[in-house]
Order: sequence, then structure tokens, then C-alpha cells
Amino acid sequence: MDPRIEDYALIGDEQTAALVGRDGSVDWLCLPRFDSGACFARLLGDEDNGHWRIAPKGVDGPCTRRAYRRDTLVLDTEWDTPDGRVRVTDLMPQRDRAPDLVRIVEGLDGRVTVRSTLRLRFDYGSIVPWMRRSRDHRVAVAGPDAVWLRSEPPVRTWGEDFGTHSEFTVAEGESVAFVLTWHPSHERRPPQIDPYDALRVSVRDWRAWVARCRYDGPHRDAVVRSLITLKALTYVPTGGIVAAPTTSLPEQIGGVRNWDYRYSWLRDSTLTLGALVTAGYRREAEEWRNWLLRAVAGDPADLQIMYGVAGERRLSEVELPWLSGFAGSTPVRIGNDAVNQLQLDVYGEVLDSLALARSTGLSTRPHMWSIQRSLMDWLRDHWRQPDEGLWEVRGGRRQFVHSKVMVWVAADRAVRALEEYGHLEGDLDGWRAMRDEVHREVCEKGFDAERNTFTQYYGSRELDAALLLIPRVGFLPADDPRVLGTIEAIREDLGHHGFLRRYSAAEATVDGLPGDEGAFLACSFWLADALHASGRTKEARELFERLVGVANDVGLLAEEYDPVGARQLGNFPQAFSHIGLVNTALALFGEHRAG
Repeated sequence: MDPRIEDYALIGDEQTAALVGRDGSVDWLCLPRFDSGACFARLLGDEDNGHWRIAPKGVDGPCTRRAYRRDTLVLDTEWDTPDGRVRVTDLMPQRDRAPDLVRIVEGLDGRVTVRSTLRLRFDYGSIVPWMRRSRDHRVAVAGPDAVWLRSEPPVRTWGEDFGTHSEFTVAEGESVAFVLTWHPSHERRPPQIDPYDALRVSVRDWRAWVARCRYDGPHRDAVVRSLITLKALTYVPTGGIVAAPTTSLPEQIGGVRNWDYRYSWLRDSTLTLGALVTAGYRREAEEWRNWLLRAVAGDPADLQIMYGVAGERRLSEVELPWLSGFAGSTPVRIGNDAVNQLQLDVYGEVLDSLALARSTGLSTRPHMWSIQRSLMDWLRDHWRQPDEGLWEVRGGRRQFVHSKVMVWVAADRAVRALEEYGHLEGDLDGWRAMRDEVHREVCEKGFDAERNTFTQYYGSRELDAALLLIPRVGFLPADDPRVLGTIEAIREDLGHHGFLRRYSAAEATVDGLPGDEGAFLACSFWLADALHASGRTKEARELFERLVGVANDVGLLAEEYDPVGARQLGNFPQAFSHIGLVNTALALFGEHRAG
């Protein structure tokens, strides 16, 4: 069977997440955090790397239908069989102490025999735990990890082929609930939860959260699903948001562009804050802003582009040779060496985020301005350096135009803060001069007058979809002829069957990697934003419709899309894609906001 990234749905408890396939198998789950070792890693290997499938006996293929319950992260998967209909409801309730995975099997019609096959494999599918019985429980232990499995009412389980199996029959109105609970193996088992009460509370709490959404325009369901996804990708103890809950889902099937996205990127901060504040989620926006302040605190020279969900700095990249990769796409990586790159644009994104927080009335912190001033002092001395750019290229540093534009943003936001808030102190004249110098240099060295377009880096003929953000950040107005020319050039050179690539992967000297990739969904949303800002709203809305249409059956988007193969690519679901959907919907249909 050809595996497809869009075959999966997401469940989670705002500290970690699981991916559930159309066949009723949980194929990815890291415990206890997003970036912990996976105990189910079939997603990147095979059944022996860990999974948990619950489905009608004898049914090997996908379900008949599936959907999230309205305005929740509770997933219902149903099968129609010759013997009747059955539903499996999957959720991860918000935890008090330990993470729980709840799977409730319910008979809807007739009598259906259901089979459960559980294969736990700790450390990304490499370690088979020791399994034992403890009254009505099965207990798996290996090293630091312990997992308890129970069912209500109890059903018989047996061990076979290094897995735990059960088989039972449910008639209409009957149900069996399974609960899988993790805890550190040196600690006592945490208190048991009631799975049915957990379901009721989860549905209630998710719907109460969605009720705070201020958007009530076209494609509201897609916007709400994107907001729920961003909430699910939030590590609630700190407010950090992971880029995706997965690692190494390929940007090209069979290729090597496979990265670990289970961390928090600084560059997502401005777009995330804007989406949350405008949609009505100020508390979540403040928590994200507070995570950002903690992450960037310290010597500005040590600023990283990404951090762990609690602000960890060491994210060393290693390969896992025992995993065969999604659809044979290797290597499988954990950690991300891009953490060591110089990416000057993040300074602009941090200062832009804090300016946005201030202008939208988020609460202030005493040290906010001192952090910004330190960042500006460092940037003024180092902004002329080449860097790896926002796409984290591995082909060497360049004078990337987007990086310099974001340096301008940093200086601009610092100058504006001094001009608008009289109590702040800083080098107003020096920062103004820096801002003007950066602007002149970008317009001179980063603009191709012959083709009337900005370029990827100084002296290059290549283009970059990130240049579409020039009007959004205020570097030039949307109706400037240079901006209009850049939009057209990017559409022509980077257009890909109605969508947009982020840059030309053919110039491997910049990218440093072999192979190709799909259309980058966030960039396609940026194109819609740029078209709308330049007065071409009809075209922008048509593009937005296409983008919404590539979401899978439960409304989720990966990082990229292959319009030729009609399949999603890259880590999944991707926060950047869903942030793009929310922000573009708010831009195109912003009049449909309550309050």
C-alpha cells in the first residue's frame, strides 16, 4: 500500500500528539513530550517499530469514514462491515499528571468483532519492552519508560509476536474503552482516569475554547480547524509552539530532505501572534510571547533560530539507521543542526513580534525593552554578515535579501518604539541611520532593475517566495512598482501548477541538497496576501480556495503539496501552513469578525 501523509489525523493533549491512520492505527506517538522518543514509530518504519491498531477483525484497509467531532480534537473513525457498524473514538485528554491515550470502541449496528494489536517500541521503535500482567492491566517497562494498558470493561489480552492482542465483540449500544498511560518507570503508577468522563470533558472544553474565536466568515470550519491545530501544537506548560509534531516526513518521496520539526522556531512568532490576537486568543498569544522572551534572554550573540519547547538549546542532529523512513525516505533524523546557523532575519522577527505585542495591548514585562535594545546593539555591529537565511540552506552563507529586509524591520520597530513611547531609552539617531542604510543597500544590491524584481540574494538571478513579505512588513508599499514586479516574477518563476515553490531547488549551490520538493503552502498563502494587498483580491481569493482544497479529509495541512501527484509532503500537520491559512482568511474576509 502506498502510504500518504494525508492519511493521518492528529490527536493530542497540548504536551504531545499522536497520528492516527485511516486504518485505525496509531503510528506515531512521542511520550511524554513532543520531542521525546517515540513509542509508536511505524510512521517512519514498519509495524515492528511500534503501533496500535484497533479495527474490525479481518479488515485490513482504511475505514469507511472519519471526522473530528465538531469544534474538537476528538476523532471518530467508523467502519461498515457485513456484520454491522462500529466506531473507534480517539482522544488524548489534557493531563493532570501523566499522558493518557484513550480509545473507545462503540457498536453502532449489528454485532462486530474487533481486534486490537498493540506493539510498543520505545526509543523510536528500537527497544522492545518487558511486558507483564498486573491484575487487569498490562504493564510494559524498558529503561526510563513504563506504560500501562487497561480496558473498561476488561477484555482478555494475550501476548504474541512481541505484541499485545485482544479480540472482542460489540453489539449496538455496547462499548469497550482502552486507556494507555505513560509514566517514568521509577515512579508509581499515576491515578487512573475515567475514559468516558475524559471524553465528555474533552468535548466540552474544546467547544468552549472554540467559542472564543472571533472569526465568522467564509471557510470558518477551516479557520477553526487551523486554530485547534495550533492549540494542539502548543506545549501548554511553557506556551511554546512546535512547528510540527513529527520528524523526517519527506519533502520529496524517497529523498533526503527529512528534518525534525518538533521544536519552536523564533521566526514563526510574529505570524503566530497576529493570528492568535486577531482571532480572539489573547491569553495564548501572551503565553507564546512570554515563551519568546524567555528563549531569547541572554547574550544576543547566542540567539538561536529555534529552541526546545521549554527553551532548551542543545538540539543535536543524529540519524536513526534502524528506521526505513516514510515510503523509504531516508535518513530519519532527530534533532536539527540548523540550530547552529546564523539567520539574521530572526532578529527582525523577534523585534516585530514584541512591537506587535505592545501595539495590540498585550501585557508588558519589565525586561522587554532591555532585551530589544541588546538585540539591536548586537545587530548594528553584525548585520552586514552573510547568513544561511530563513530556509536554513546547507550550501553556505549568502547575502540573502529577505534577511536584510528583516534587519530593516528590526531597526524600524526599534525606532518606532522610541518615537511612540517617550519613556524608552535607546540610540534613536544611530538606529535611524542603520535603518536607512539597510534600506538603500537592499534596493541597490538586492534588486534586479532589468527584470523589475527583488532577488534571493545580492547579485543573484534567483528568486525567493519570502520576498512576498516585503509589503507585509512595511519595507515598501504593496503598490510600489518594484513590489508589483516582484510578485509577477515570483508567480512566473516559482509557480507550480497553481501553487508556489519557496525557491528554485535546481540551484543546488544555494540549497546544498540533492533532489526536489513540492509547493510550499505557507508561501502560497503569502502570495494570496500579496495579491490582496496589491488590489487583486479576486485572484487572492481564488488561490485561497485552492489552498483550502488541498487539506486532507479532516482539515489538516502538511508543510508542502505535490500538485502533480496530488499528495501532501513534509512534516504534518505543519503550524506554518495553518498559521498562513488563518492569517490569509483574516486578511481576505476580515470584516467577518465579531466584537
